[in-house]
Amino acid sequence: MNTPNQSSSWLGNFLTLLFGPKMLVMLLTGFSAGLPLLLTGSTLQRWMAEEGLELSTIGFFGLVGLPYTLKFLWAPFMDKIVPPFGGRRRGWMLITQLTLMMSIASLALTKPSVHLTTIVLISILITFFSASQDIVLDAYRREHLRDEELGIGSSIFVNGYRIGNLISGALALLLADFLSWSTAYIVMGLFMSVGIVATFFAPEPTIDSSPPISFQEAFTEPFLEFCQRPGWLTILLFILLYKIGDSMASAMLSPFLEELEVSKSTVAGIVKTFGFAATIAGGFIAGLVVYRWGIISSLFIFGLLQMISTVGFAVLAIVGNHLPTLTAVIALENLTGGMGTTAFVAFMASLTDKRFTATQYALLTSVMGIPRVLAGSVTGVLATWLGWPGFFIVCTLLAIPGLLLIAKLRRLSNTHTPQLISQTH
Repeated sequence: MNTPNQSSSWLGNFLTLLFGPKMLVMLLTGFSAGLPLLLTGSTLQRWMAEEGLELSTIGFFGLVGLPYTLKFLWAPFMDKIVPPFGGRRRGWMLITQLTLMMSIASLALTKPSVHLTTIVLISILITFFSASQDIVLDAYRREHLRDEELGIGSSIFVNGYRIGNLISGALALLLADFLSWSTAYIVMGLFMSVGIVATFFAPEPTIDSSPPISFQEAFTEPFLEFCQRPGWLTILLFILLYKIGDSMASAMLSPFLEELEVSKSTVAGIVKTFGFAATIAGGFIAGLVVYRWGIISSLFIFGLLQMISTVGFAVLAIVGNHLPTLTAVIALENLTGGMGTTAFVAFMASLTDKRFTATQYALLTSVMGIPRVLAGSVTGVLATWLGWPGFFIVCTLLAIPGLLLIAKLRRLSNTHTPQLISQTH
């Protein structure tokens, strides 16, 4: 049992870290990572729905997100090659942020009903540059933070990510509602300047271990080192399954709300803005819980809560466009989503070897992205076949296998995985 002095000590350390310069860097780089995702996801889906594209086309459009699942293929280059400016991590951060700014703004020159092929090609470029930015930002976060800082650092990064989602979701919808979709995408491109400014002022991380000395080492050693660990298949299977139900439900959120005849202004004002407040709260709560009780326990608790939130969408599908129910469901989904994502990101970061941070983290997050891209690509067909209530119930049940693997992860964490996973303060 902790004494009052011990409780005060860990809480004081937590607050000092929370409001320090490291967390400001995490917040701003998280924003930069979160901004592009919805611009080829739900925001673009809403534009496509307004243009009259079929639900199945919108669903299969999720395949443009394949770079998020394949980024481990080029991550070794980002571990090995040092750009001529900025440093090993900051140089790549600047390159990916500048290319994202240009490619996002270029969507302003298109129209889904006329330029669908062009939009697909530009969207693939955006997801490629976004996935590349994720590679280097994940590596930067792992190398810049100490092990005991990963929980709260992941929390702040995820909250910054969600702010980016809010801007590319709520603000983009408002701009499209009152101005035009072209204006919305030009403004979104300009918002990438937040990440560029943060990168200029962020310090280049230093690591004790040496980076790969050859391309052969950069490409082979990260995978060999990971695959030699006890329980590595269990870890990959857990990462694949933990958020599959939540990812599938999220993939169809925009068409679902469109079918319920929820206006863009309501989506922006309640679904995005009110839900955003719940997400921020969830992220901070998760950071505190992970810092206090460790990652494994947090993953189980937050996974159960995510299941409950997915059931809420089935209820909303039955009730219909009912403002109080909509608000409650969105608040719960964002609260639990913020919690689960925070613990999940910290878990993956804790597994990486700092010699190969970019490649190993890219591998893990690529596995995490498989459900969102592949399962998400058939969600339109599944929702059409089952109807919205049945679809969300299936998404709920798909979360169970991931939860069942947590008991095995706990046993592994006691002997093999990094100390952070079972850490308490």
